[in-house]
Amino acid sequence: MARPSIALTPLSRQAEVTAKRRRGFFSANNPWLWVAPAVVILLMYSVFPLIFNILVSFQHFRASSKTWEWVGFRNYEWMLFGNPLVGDFGSAIVITAVYTIIALGAQLTLGLFIALLLDARPWLGNIMQTFMILPMVTAPVIAGLIFRLLQHSDFGVISWLLYGVGALTKEEPLLGGTGQYALFALLIVEIWQWTPFFVLIILAGLKSLPHEIIEAAMVDGASWFQRLTRIKIPMLFGVLTVGILFRLIELYKTFDYIMVMTSGGPGGRTTTISFYQYTITFQNIRWGYGAAIGVFIMVVGWLSAFAYIKIFRVKW
Repeated sequence: MARPSIALTPLSRQAEVTAKRRRGFFSANNPWLWVAPAVVILLMYSVFPLIFNILVSFQHFRASSKTWEWVGFRNYEWMLFGNPLVGDFGSAIVITAVYTIIALGAQLTLGLFIALLLDARPWLGNIMQTFMILPMVTAPVIAGLIFRLLQHSDFGVISWLLYGVGALTKEEPLLGGTGQYALFALLIVEIWQWTPFFVLIILAGLKSLPHEIIEAAMVDGASWFQRLTRIKIPMLFGVLTVGILFRLIELYKTFDYIMVMTSGGPGGRTTTISFYQYTITFQNIRWGYGAAIGVFIMVVGWLSAFAYIKIFRVKW
């Protein structure tokens, strides 16, 4: 027997609304009660440091008197027009751009090539996919220390191999000498550690492609290269654009390898913008100028990501 429905009178509806209001913020049905801790943490560790950093960028800290001096836009003028007291900011930007372009291009190309090989299901392919994760889970500092030994001018295995093929000499090794190949030494570890990122996401995209379309192209006589360039890569466009965006943002912040392998040298040949900010802030004790560089990196990162998303129509 069905239970009779009970219609609420206007008085009972008003009582229900009043009861909900009385429960207030600490009601279990109030979503803000559960979101509040995350909002507080976000404000403490994200929004407040951002505002504080922007305020510091308009000031100068005098270490002798331990006082702050308001200098307006002077720190930003140093970035735009240069100042011999704070080094070459423009050179750091150029080195960062070269490092980013080469690393991103190599990682994407190698990642696509290796993913295509693994997608063909070679012998021991599952084991190779498992080992692909190992470079990514290695701490960047540890990876930098390992490759510093591998590239040592006297006993490094990588240097020994390059000596053998005549690509290097002991007078001008990967690490040392005039620093001609120092940036290349950093790129080796960068490419080794983060190429697997592209391999895994591209391989996952290949596995999700509809086989009916590829089989139909094979029936129509499409070659392997035609299937790759006209079917697979266009259908992987969304995966590739998201992966490139993530790596692009991370490459702006490259610091660990430089710190443990070259310390920005020799002669500033490996000083990226992040390492330049570190030296200005913590070695030269110019906190205001360092904060201004941080604001610059943040704005450039935001604008680059926004332009990239709009141009390539990235969809999440």
